[in-house]
Amino acid sequence: MKIALIGYGKMGRAIERIALERRHEVTCRIDADNQEDFDSPEFASSDVAIEFTTPSTAVANYRRAFERGVPVVSGTTGWGAQMPEIKALCDNGEGTLFWTSNFSLGVNIFFAVNKYLAAIMEGFPQYTPSMEEIHHIYKLDHPSGTAITLAEGIIASDSRVKGWTEDAAMSGEGEMLIEHRREGEVPGTHIIRWDSPVDTITIEHRAKSREGFALGAVVAAEWTKGRHGWLTMDEMMHSLIASPALLDIVN
Repeated sequence: MKIALIGYGKMGRAIERIALERRHEVTCRIDADNQEDFDSPEFASSDVAIEFTTPSTAVANYRRAFERGVPVVSGTTGWGAQMPEIKALCDNGEGTLFWTSNFSLGVNIFFAVNKYLAAIMEGFPQYTPSMEEIHHIYKLDHPSGTAITLAEGIIASDSRVKGWTEDAAMSGEGEMLIEHRREGEVPGTHIIRWDSPVDTITIEHRAKSREGFALGAVVAAEWTKGRHGWLTMDEMMHSLIASPALLDIVN
């Protein structure tokens, strides 16, 4: 498969390494200093582009890829306000985007555990949820897209929780506090606490490196080839679980 990389920082390089290990061809590497390569024949020949950039550039990158008929797999977060317009383009057949807040297969298991625990907690009002997310100093947006997805899972599963906030002064009845920290090279840690007057229940996912995210992105690119429209991690996971293809992911 031919893969174009949009964003060639540490994540882009990790994706390139895994793509080559899985015997794919990297057609081009587009970064801030060579935007003209969107117009290259190499980019146009790509089966899929994998995009990890910044919230301020992601949407323009999607549009440029759509104009050239190249599907995009993206893990960039922080552009949610423009998501409805990009989803509409995909729904109207004007582009293909596989987007998720986190490509790690372990995180997607964590999403399921989080929802299950939140559903249990609806019956125990003495417990109040909060969240902490920790990432490397280069991550610009906060809270992380993964933290927002986790919060949405809690909101959907526990009717007592109506929303989330980053302002401790605003947290309280119905509003879950999300705190963020940016430290060193931390690839990503998410901690959810359910606190009561007598104890605390904690679940945590701690990424050890970028490799898990990179592998998930390449697997998503493989799955996206030949598909169209707005694509999600849930769709991919459901199609792969209990199939022979799952063995290829974990090996």
